[in-house]
Formats: sequence, C-alpha cells, structure tokens
Amino acid sequence: MKISLKQKKLNSGKISLYLEYYKGSKIDDNGKEIHNREFEYLGKEIGYLIKDPIKADEKKNNKEILELAENILAIRKSEFLQGKFGIVDRDKANITLYEYFDQLKEHRSSYLSNYGTWKSVKRYIDQYFHHSTTLSELTIDSINGFKRFLDVDAKTKHGTPLKHGSKYSYFNRFRATIKQAYEEGYITNHKLLKIKPFEEKESQREYLTFEELQNLAVTDCKYEVVKRAFLFSCLTGLRWSDVFKLTWKEVRDENDDHRIFFTQQKTDDLEYMYISKQARELLGERNYANPRVFVNLNYGTGTNTEILRWCMKAGITKHITFHCARHTAATLLLEAGADLYTVMKVLGHKDIRTTQIYAKIVDKRLKEASNLLPTLNLEL
Repeated sequence: MKISLKQKKLNSGKISLYLEYYKGSKIDDNGKEIHNREFEYLGKEIGYLIKDPIKADEKKNNKEILELAENILAIRKSEFLQGKFGIVDRDKANITLYEYFDQLKEHRSSYLSNYGTWKSVKRYIDQYFHHSTTLSELTIDSINGFKRFLDVDAKTKHGTPLKHGSKYSYFNRFRATIKQAYEEGYITNHKLLKIKPFEEKESQREYLTFEELQNLAVTDCKYEVVKRAFLFSCLTGLRWSDVFKLTWKEVRDENDDHRIFFTQQKTDDLEYMYISKQARELLGERNYANPRVFVNLNYGTGTNTEILRWCMKAGITKHITFHCARHTAATLLLEAGADLYTVMKVLGHKDIRTTQIYAKIVDKRLKEASNLLPTLNLEL
C-alpha cells in the first residue's frame, strides 16, 4: 500500500490536505482497470491552506499546517509498517478471539437473516478454541484446524454432521472475522488472509411448481399472515428479511401500477420493484395505524414449521421453507419466458452467475426436447 499526502482546491478558495491510501488495482469483468483508493481528509483536524499567501501570518499558517500534515503522514506510514512487519499494539494483541467475534456478532444483530449464522459460528468457535486464545495467537495451523473441525467433527444441535453449505457459510464468516481483525490492526500476519475457503458447491434449490403453488393458495394455513407473506414472496422474489420489515411507506400505489421502494437487508442497496396486482392484494388494505405491512409476522423456526404443515395439508411432500418462495419466484419467471437479466434484477442479485443456477433447474427447451423423440411400441 502506498500512502501519499495530496491537496484539493475547494470552492472557497482554500486548499484541503488529505491522505490517499492506494491499495493497488484489479481488472473487472469488462477489462476495465479499477483502482482501490481510500482517503483521509485532514482539514477539520489541522485547518486549510491559504492559496497564494501574501501576509506573514498567512505564510506561517501554511507552514504549520503542512508540518502537521507531514507528521500525520509519517505516523500513518509508521502504523502501516508496524502491521506489515508484525509489530502490533499490545492492547490489541491481548483481545481474545472470543471477545472480538462476540462484538462482531452483536454488530450484525440488526440483520435478522445473518444473525443466526453468526450465532452458529460463535458456538463452533467456543467448541474448538480455548476462551483465552488471543487474536495474535492465531496461526495458519490453528485456523486450518478449525476448518477441519467444521468439516469432520462439528455437529448440529440435533447431532447430525454439518451440510456442505453450512460449512462453507460458517468458515467464510470466520475468514471475514480474520480479515477485519487484520484491517483493524489486531492481527499482523497477512498470510492468515490467504487460507482457502471450502469449495462452493451448487446446493439443491427446492421450489414449488405452479400447480403446487395453486394448491397452497386454496389451502388454509393456521396463521393467515404467514400465508399472505409466503405467497407474496412467491410472487415477488423478496427475501424473508425484506418481507418481514416491509412498511406501508415503502408501498406505492400509482394509478393501476403498484411498486415498492425498499432497501435490501442483505446488500443495503435501494431497490425499485413493480409488483403485480395480485401481489398488492396480498398486502391488504393500507394501515395507517401500524407502519409494518405484515403485522405479527414473527421470525423463528415456528414460521417454517407452520409452512411445512401447510404444505402437507396441500399434499406437498417437499421440504419447503420460507426461502423456497424466492426460488419459486425465480423458476416461475423463467418458465414464463423472462430473460436471465430480468430475473437477476427482480431477485436483486449482484452477479448473473448466481441467477444462472435457476436456468439449470428450469429449462423449457430441454423439457420440450425430451418429448421430441418418437414413442416406441414396446413389448417387454
């Protein structure tokens, strides 16, 4: 990383000093070079330079500010070198993995869809690492040992081995913790950042066919709000976290069109989504007394348990969870002829490769091709 002191002329005529942290560049998918820069502006701390100083006090002001900026630059370079060569702040070196991860976990407590995963990772950290293990004591061997523990020995609360998707997700959270601890100066060994994750494998995405969804629509569910929320997700592709927090303020009725303006919980991106008339009907009448759309929709295993019971009443034997509604929306859109880019936008995916997985599940051409072969007169 290169740290430089730079200047920027302001509209006021003054000159602002700032530090540029240049962290290299990479080539994106379109062949464009993307530079990774961060900035630290010093003006509020040390003041601003006067352009073309004439008076003695103006020149003195500029000299003092430049000296301060140069000193800050020297400190920042020193801090970087301390990390690069393994010289770590003693206070930071003594914080335990248990304490640091717990702080990180609580920071994510506002993200309902993620919090459960972080809690699970902490449970496995508690099982493998001693509570007194500090961040500075972590080594390549101990981290790879934790990876092997997740792969071979770790068990769910029900005593069953972890599925591959869980291993992948849990270890990625742990690697993210190591990366953040390194960036914050708690860890100085950059080799820990190079430990490889579990290989990602395509997991089976359970979904409902149109006929199954129709059966659900006419089958009673113990909790009416669960039924409306699940069907709404099937018709929009919204994640549980976004359905759960949807407010009337985010629902716009514009003549015959209906839209929702919301911030995705997972990506923190602002989305503008048209929804069908039937999806809007599932929201019910606008309630000015309560900001939430799906009042009394609760987060927990009870919701998925009730969805399973509801599916069984409808004659559906698949293991359906609330997240399967999102898969259902994707497959129904593709079967209806929507292109991958449209489905990608509806689901809020960042990478179209994620959306392409659904194209493997539902390919009408392959389905049609299977019926093109002639029918044989069989005698067995």
